[in-house]
Amino acid sequence: MEMNDLAAFVSVARAGGFRDAARVSGVSPSSLSIAVRRLETKLEMRLLNRSTRSVAPTEAGQRLLDKLSPLFTEMEAALDVLNGFREKPTGTLRLNVPSSASRIVLAPVMARFLDTYPDIRVEVVVEDGFVDMLAAGCDAGIRYEERLAQDMIAVPVGPRIQRFATAAAPAYLDAHGRPGHPGELLSHQCLRGQFSSGATPTWDFERDGKVIRVDPPSRLMVRPGAGVDLAVTTAIAGGGVVHLFEDMLRPYIDTGWLEPILEPWWQNFSGPFLYYPGHRHVPAPLRAFIDFMKSDTTWRDAI
Repeated sequence: MEMNDLAAFVSVARAGGFRDAARVSGVSPSSLSIAVRRLETKLEMRLLNRSTRSVAPTEAGQRLLDKLSPLFTEMEAALDVLNGFREKPTGTLRLNVPSSASRIVLAPVMARFLDTYPDIRVEVVVEDGFVDMLAAGCDAGIRYEERLAQDMIAVPVGPRIQRFATAAAPAYLDAHGRPGHPGELLSHQCLRGQFSSGATPTWDFERDGKVIRVDPPSRLMVRPGAGVDLAVTTAIAGGGVVHLFEDMLRPYIDTGWLEPILEPWWQNFSGPFLYYPGHRHVPAPLRAFIDFMKSDTTWRDAI
């Protein structure tokens, strides 16, 4: 077997497609396709099921991938050791993060990180659902709360204490009243988020140790990510009450486009963590990112 053909198969299977694998590996999609077909011909069996929308391993392909992945991971780690002899590390850093962390944690620091490490390429996969970060081909992930597998290392990043904020446009509040208790939101037009699973999280409030969970009616449901922008824009236009990370709403509150409500009830929660497997060699790009996040002045006081 040609090692390059095996590498092509692993790359495509991990990425879930020829184009994504080409972007990661730097090899053209057509070259990867030829390599995989050559491997399938030699083995006399199909390894990948191909459609116009996705590429997925067959049962035989998955078995081969399970055996090859640890070997290629070890080879990548062995080559990455050479990064220690460079003046500055090089390579690709792949991160899996929720949309909130992309906006709040990465956005303020990414330009400086790229400027500090010009030879590192960063790929960010934004997913709000819980995913197997390693199976997704990522080096590390960012998630809230330190509820991780035992073999994961968690490093605090970003602000250590955050809050959910509740707000609406002044014109909306003038027309519908300003609630003084979370329970009054049941009679308001609320703009809510919904996970891809269909679950709709409640709006949680806390005051003097008392927690109140509200499940208000909603005329607009959005998915995390780009849908958040729609909810905020609708709230600014007077469409209802929005309940999001304070960091996301603060710019609009400061300009007066949104008015904060129920502020004494805003609930605090712990900041996010960067997590990665502790039983593996830490790639040089990830090590550089960890060190940068620990030392960057944006978060120095928080970590």
